[in-house]
Parts: sequence; C-alpha cells; structure tokens
Amino acid sequence: MADAVKIDIQDGSLLYLMLAPPEMVNAMNISVIKNIITRGGTPLIITVNQPYKILAKTYSKEGIDPENFFVIDAVTQYSGGVCEPTPRVKFVNNPANLTDLGIAITELLKQIPGEKKCIMFDSVSMLLIHIPTATASKFLHFVVNKLKLSDVSGIFLCVEKGLDPVILSQMSVFVDKIVDFEKEGKQVTS
Repeated sequence: MADAVKIDIQDGSLLYLMLAPPEMVNAMNISVIKNIITRGGTPLIITVNQPYKILAKTYSKEGIDPENFFVIDAVTQYSGGVCEPTPRVKFVNNPANLTDLGIAITELLKQIPGEKKCIMFDSVSMLLIHIPTATASKFLHFVVNKLKLSDVSGIFLCVEKGLDPVILSQMSVFVDKIVDFEKEGKQVTS
C-alpha cells in the first residue's frame, strides 16, 4: 500500500478534493471521518449520497460515535424517508435546494463547538446529478469561500472520472490539494 494520505485540519482552512474509484468512495468517506475525529476535529458531513440513517449505521459499524459528528442530510426527505428530529442533524428537502443547503451549513457551523471544525462534502459527483454544472460550480465556490472566511477546513469527496472537466478545473483552483485516494493510500491519516 502507498503511503497514507495526510489530512491537516490543524492549520485553518485547508481545502482538499479527494478522488477515488466508485468502489472505494465509502472507504474514503470512513477513513476521512476517522482522521478528522482522531485529530480532535468535529466533522460536519454534507450528504447528498446516503441518508443519515444509513450513514449513522455505517459509521457505527466502524466504531464512529454519532456524538462525534454533525450532518446535513439532503437525501432522506427527497427520497421519501422520515426525517426524525436530531440535534446534530439538519434535513434539507432536496439536493438541488442550494439556498437551504447554504443556510444549513451556516447554522451548523455556528452550532459546532470548538476550533477544529471540518466540513466533508460526501459527493460532489452526486450533486451534479441534481443541478447543472454552472450552478454547482457557483455553489461550491460559495462553500469554499464560506469555509475560508470561517477558518474551517473542507474536504470534497468525488468519484474519479465522475466530475465534469469544467468542475474539476474550477475545483482545482478552489482547493489547496487534490488527493487520489487509491494512489496515495487507502488509509487517510493525520
């Protein structure tokens, strides 16, 4: 295995675009969350890929306590699931509802205690299924600037070859580092 990928949440608002083959995206997600928590950070997961209920079960199986992370779920309500009120979870009715998604990000960033906050966007690729490329680019630029202004790190997960080349080139400018999860290591470490 290659050297492990190092994620640094200590140094303010570092931003990462992490790419992986489709079969490794869940492993990348778990590895990143474990890394953030191990480093004393509090992750805010923005999920447009899996409903919170499924995400929580997956994390629980991996030994990740639900009290260690916050979630913005843009999938459950859209898919017709039940949105049970939870203090650490905000539900957005649709992944394409970028206004509510932006408001939820702002609200939860204020709610998360401590200095070491880190947003993990679980699937840039999935977002592109719901909104046009130009709109996605504007929204991601908004999120990146919000993170920088708030001095919060950010990690954007994506299926390799799942990004429109325009978004990939724009994201390359927005982020501090692009990481190929498969090539640089299957385990993300501190």
